[in-house]
Amino acid sequence: MSAVRVVLADDERMVRTALRAILEAEADLEVVGEAATGAQAVSVVRELRPDVVLMDVRMPEIDGIRATEQILATLPSPPRIVVVTTFENDSYVYEALRAGAAGFLLKRAAAEELVQAVRLVARSESLLYPSAVRELAALHSSARPAPPPWAARLTEREADVLRLMATGLSNAEIADRMGVGPATAKTHVASVLAKTGARDRTQAVIAAYESGFITPR
Repeated sequence: MSAVRVVLADDERMVRTALRAILEAEADLEVVGEAATGAQAVSVVRELRPDVVLMDVRMPEIDGIRATEQILATLPSPPRIVVVTTFENDSYVYEALRAGAAGFLLKRAAAEELVQAVRLVARSESLLYPSAVRELAALHSSARPAPPPWAARLTEREADVLRLMATGLSNAEIADRMGVGPATAKTHVASVLAKTGARDRTQAVIAAYESGFITPR
């Protein structure tokens, strides 16, 4: 299999250097570009078309949220974006997830966490740090959300799949839990994404929490 191609976007050179050293020590990961500002990140990603972007949420010119929005809005097959932050309860993180980021990573994360996070989002088959996403949703969601119009369109099986997605299960794990084949589980996940209007699992789960379809506990 070809290596996962990664772009690093952070205004601190030392951070980018450290991230590059960690990722390039792995045979299946390749850092193909860097950016020091949000605007540069958009330009570099458009040019290099990486698989994954590690995006600092706070950067000059435009922040990581706006950069994420621009990348996802202008590329037909955009990369998976992981926002990198100092504090997990930063409101910027939640806004980045709502904007389309696939997950977030703390700057103090261990090297092995960083590597596994990149691999996980590149595969797009499970939710990165589901408990942290749940906690963010609990902090930022409305106390009285409006009923989601898409909820009535989900079959009972699809509703169960969405709940399992929120726990971080992969397609294979969902298939095992529900007693169906992997292809069937994958089809259910795709249907959930289509009916919720979500780009990926993270956006579907965020929508489920914000609407009250799933209650953060």
